[in-house]
Amino acid sequence: MAVIWRNSITDSLAKPLASLFDGGNEPPEPKPYYSVALTKRKLNRPHEAIVEVREQLARFPNDFEGVMLLAAVQAEDLKDLSAAERTLDGFCDSSSAPPKQVSAAMNHLADWHLKLAQDTEGARAALEKICARFPDSELSLQAAQRIAHLGDPAKISLAAHDGRPTSMPEGVKNVGLLTSSAFLQPPGMEPGQQAAAYVKHLEQYPLDAEVREKLAILYADHYQRLDLATGELKQLIEHPNQPARRVAHWLNLLADLQIRHGADYDTVRGTLETIVERFSNSALAERARARLAHLKLELKGQQETSGVKLGVYEQRLGLKRGAPPQL
Repeated sequence: MAVIWRNSITDSLAKPLASLFDGGNEPPEPKPYYSVALTKRKLNRPHEAIVEVREQLARFPNDFEGVMLLAAVQAEDLKDLSAAERTLDGFCDSSSAPPKQVSAAMNHLADWHLKLAQDTEGARAALEKICARFPDSELSLQAAQRIAHLGDPAKISLAAHDGRPTSMPEGVKNVGLLTSSAFLQPPGMEPGQQAAAYVKHLEQYPLDAEVREKLAILYADHYQRLDLATGELKQLIEHPNQPARRVAHWLNLLADLQIRHGADYDTVRGTLETIVERFSNSALAERARARLAHLKLELKGQQETSGVKLGVYEQRLGLKRGAPPQL
């Protein structure tokens, strides 16, 4: 009996250890392979690459990597942006398509519209699909912010297709005798004009967090209007679906502005404690606690470096009427 059972017992003891290295008797999980298609693409044989990709997608129809590779060959290699759009729409229209993959696909499509066709409206349409598909979500918020930065379609530069000569201003003479080149920099927009431009932009694109943040800093640092700056940042902080790291960034920025512009200890502490309350047991909260521990020193250091008191600007800026617009 010992001879009969010896091999069986040995195998039963050895197989678990061997399975750690060779996977045992479990068959490998089936997955698509795109190495042949990628090779064909590198050899500048896009049609053959598409055939290879479609063969894999026939077996794995919802594979995101394959869908994106097919669309990339169509858009970038064949310059057939319409075919690439149909490919991505076919994937994204499925109710089972993961939201993040849909968002990534439409953002890629927007990139192709801008890069390959200089088509701002096409890019806008792709991003608006995200907003329509996932309303009131972080994905739609990110898409809306990107739409706000697409710019006016009428201002798209067509210089690459325009052979007309462009006149250049005369350069500065005796450049070797200059003590500074600062004045050679193009003049920036006057702060009042910049603030007015920001306000006008936000009326059309209220979800543009980048511009609203810049407006808040301008209100505080140039106009000494911490109240207006606080209002702008609170709109960002209190809007739903904002990522935690962005909310913490704006709360820290608000604390910075409060410290720079004379807010008392309790006010700044309340701002930083909001981070701790909202994101307890996170790295964001730990960093806020560390800053709270040194807050009095931070306030003291700011008071010591504020040697010159800035002038008081006109309180009625002509930029805001009544309460700030809601997001």
